[in-house]
Amino acid sequence: MGDEQEPHRSRTVLELLIRERRQTFEEFAEFATNFARECGEPGTLSGRHVKRLASGRGDGGKPLGRPQQATVRLLERIFGVKIEELLGPPLERREFANDEREFRALLRTSARIDGTVLQLLRDQLNATRRLDRQLGAILAHDEVVTKIGQVGRLMGHSVMPTTREELAALLSELRTLAGWQALDLGNVSQSWQHYEQGKLAAKEPTNPAFEAHTSAGQAFVLLDIGDSTAAVDLMASIRRSAERKTDRLVRSWLAAAHGETLAADGQRSASLRAFDHATALLPDDTAQDGPYLALDSVHLDRWRGHALARVGEPEAIDVLTDALDRLDPTFVRAETALRVDLATAFAAIRERDQAHLHIDRAQALAADIGSTRQQRRLERLKARVESR
Repeated sequence: MGDEQEPHRSRTVLELLIRERRQTFEEFAEFATNFARECGEPGTLSGRHVKRLASGRGDGGKPLGRPQQATVRLLERIFGVKIEELLGPPLERREFANDEREFRALLRTSARIDGTVLQLLRDQLNATRRLDRQLGAILAHDEVVTKIGQVGRLMGHSVMPTTREELAALLSELRTLAGWQALDLGNVSQSWQHYEQGKLAAKEPTNPAFEAHTSAGQAFVLLDIGDSTAAVDLMASIRRSAERKTDRLVRSWLAAAHGETLAADGQRSASLRAFDHATALLPDDTAQDGPYLALDSVHLDRWRGHALARVGEPEAIDVLTDALDRLDPTFVRAETALRVDLATAFAAIRERDQAHLHIDRAQALAADIGSTRQQRRLERLKARVESR
């Protein structure tokens, strides 16, 4: 190594990570340029540029401004870390080992990842999804957060582009699940950050469906804080971007998600058109290689019923009742939300006994799975029913 990186305290996280790779600034610049070429990124870096970024200071010791967007994207893809953190002072970082022995071990471990290991990681995620949907985030959330750390460390120490892409897709899926769990547990800020980090990981896979899926999760966070207008705008933008880049199942899911935001915003006709579009797009075979989507005719009807109940349509009762009869009983969180929607629909036509029947059942389920989100909905609904 050259004298440019003699042992000293790293000034930025970027400098720390380059040192952990046992590279000089020139060597890292060459690696980054090759990485950009192989991955279709426009950004390039010189050794001098890397040295300035790693120092955290511009010419004459002035504060360093934000790099060009191409440079930002390239560095974020290589390290899986936001540029603000990369250019900030190094703090204790769980993802990257400061100990050289552990660092080398992580590099060796990541190099041994093959198709069998990747499938095992996917199977573990699927098993966790099953626990989550049946027993709730109160049980499964910590497991997902632990797995995020594990996969993030493997990705952060993987140098093979194909392996990184597979791990990035998996990390995006884990972040998306964690975002939904955090939202269900009532932690909206934490949920937003999981989706934000999921979007960053989703930029690495060539399939744009991963980024569309995790980006859409933020629309539900916006709905939960009452900003339906921003949620509608976000979903419209995502749908436009994904229109010619994703398969029918993904576009169907995005249309339904858009329909929910439109219903929350009081746009009844536009919401129903979005659900009609989702139904037309839904393929008979819902198996696909992109992100996991719990979407079939039952779930789509459940989703439409939610929108109908939200805009006060009496038709919601029949749609939701039929969906409840056909729902897989392992989808306990889904049943909880569905019963809240049914109670809402019955309350709208002043059927208090039926509303209370579903409120009571939904309360029991929400307590069992620790769904703060549904418990809050139920409290608001009960107050509305009692006031009539």
